[in-house]
Amino acid sequence: MSRSARGSAARRRGARAEWIAVWLLRAKGFRILERDLRSQLGEIDLVARRGGLLIFVEVKARAGVDDAAHSIRARQRGRITRAAQAYLAARPELRTLTLRFDAMVFGRHALPRHIADAWRDSS
Repeated sequence: MSRSARGSAARRRGARAEWIAVWLLRAKGFRILERDLRSQLGEIDLVARRGGLLIFVEVKARAGVDDAAHSIRARQRGRITRAAQAYLAARPELRTLTLRFDAMVFGRHALPRHIADAWRDSS
């Protein structure tokens, strides 16, 4: 399989995982505010709200859910955190909410896992 074909397959898996994550969060009572939010500071897969809770969600699909969870490295967490700070700066009405960074991880032969409070903003 060529590099471009592998890339296309990975993008399809990622898009499918994100779509499933949206529906799982909705089933948990979250309202999706943003999808594929991109800025110069970073990218956020999903932003969702339930009551006074605002979550920034990274969606990862790998061979196994543990591989997916461990693939969110410190550098990426930092970019997501900075993008979240920029998002909140542009939306002051959301700053009073409780913030959380979550992950939705997917493996080939396992149920998806929602990791609430996957990391904390260290700034």
